[in-house]
Amino acid sequence: MPPVALVPVFGRSPEMNPIAAESRVVNGDLRDRWSRDYRTVRSETEKRAAALSAEDQVVQSMPDASPTKWHRAHTTWFFEQFLLQQHNPRYQQFDERFGYLYNSYYVSVGPRHARPQRGLLTRPSLNEVAAYRAHVDAAVAHLIESGDAATLASIIPIVEMGMHHEQQHQELMLTDILHAFAQNPTHPAYDETWRMPRCQPNSDGLAAIASGIHTIGHDDEGFFFDNEGPLHQVFLRPARIALNLVTNAEWIAFIEGGGYTTPTLWLSDGWATAEAEGWDAPGYWQKSGGQWFMMTLGGLRAVDPSAPVCHVSYYEADAFARWHGKRLPTEAEWEVAARSGALADALGVVWQWTQSPYTPYPGYRPMEGALGEYNGKFMVNQIVLRGSSLATPDGHARLSYRNFFPPSARWQFSGLRLADDGN
Repeated sequence: MPPVALVPVFGRSPEMNPIAAESRVVNGDLRDRWSRDYRTVRSETEKRAAALSAEDQVVQSMPDASPTKWHRAHTTWFFEQFLLQQHNPRYQQFDERFGYLYNSYYVSVGPRHARPQRGLLTRPSLNEVAAYRAHVDAAVAHLIESGDAATLASIIPIVEMGMHHEQQHQELMLTDILHAFAQNPTHPAYDETWRMPRCQPNSDGLAAIASGIHTIGHDDEGFFFDNEGPLHQVFLRPARIALNLVTNAEWIAFIEGGGYTTPTLWLSDGWATAEAEGWDAPGYWQKSGGQWFMMTLGGLRAVDPSAPVCHVSYYEADAFARWHGKRLPTEAEWEVAARSGALADALGVVWQWTQSPYTPYPGYRPMEGALGEYNGKFMVNQIVLRGSSLATPDGHARLSYRNFFPPSARWQFSGLRLADDGN
């Protein structure tokens, strides 16, 4: 296989590369920082997997989800493929078969095992995957500790990219195992002590967004994915956006008000999907004895009316907004309001649907080589979500982050806040 072409910096301009100047890597502080950060991220993956049995880690409950064991191996393959094999000529692959098993969607890298069949991979075993992670971790640590300044300037952006990629999979580990547990009639808990994050007090208030030119996109020297840039200007009309997230109590009113039985509220594709899937409430909700319950990471719990609604699709969010006489915000409106500090629970509770299609910003250019497949090729038939969720790892959220899913997706921790035209 020919070597994969890589750009040395992902989501940074060369002058923003924190180690571009060799003089800045003379002392060991920078090496220690990246070694420590790498270990921290990799340890978080193992911490999230530790509560799961061997059987839990193999199950794949739908094609869009992946087994925990696969997530652990895939994130390891990422470092092996894009870092070690490209920058360490002495590196020895742990198992040459793993490239086929644990490549996700990088077509230019080579053939891949079919995504819907990941749950059939009972082998390699958990012990082999753990050994694979240890093998790659040792090689990455050695590369960071032994590389000269020029080597570090080349590898650290890829190490950083790999860590943020792994943090994305850490969130998916929780969303995917919750979906699997939701199929189990015994309602198992991932963590019996789990609780929904405490939210700001409810308010009917709206934050005004002034008409005019606003700047959005990534705007500092921290890491960002390429789809968050470039920084650019947008023109916004007057608008208002809700200070708070939509709650379960508001959603129950939508259900009782005929929200799921009124086709005029729904987009055509949404209505067809709701009918085909039998939706009559958010994902993981079920009614028993006249009371709503929902499957959570803590097991089956009574729906808390004051908590933000979660596990709703774009189609449902759009219908709810229309029923309420409002709309979903655009992603630009969301970012402008969030940067002003007006929005409660912008981060760390639920991802929030916007009405914006996932398309490139003006001037966007994907990376060259295989890593250019990371974001750009998905810019069709997806809707942008903003913020972050209770499952997002510490240090991974930022106001410019552009998450994206198909409009029917609702196994993620996805909710909404409302907006209107400011009339």
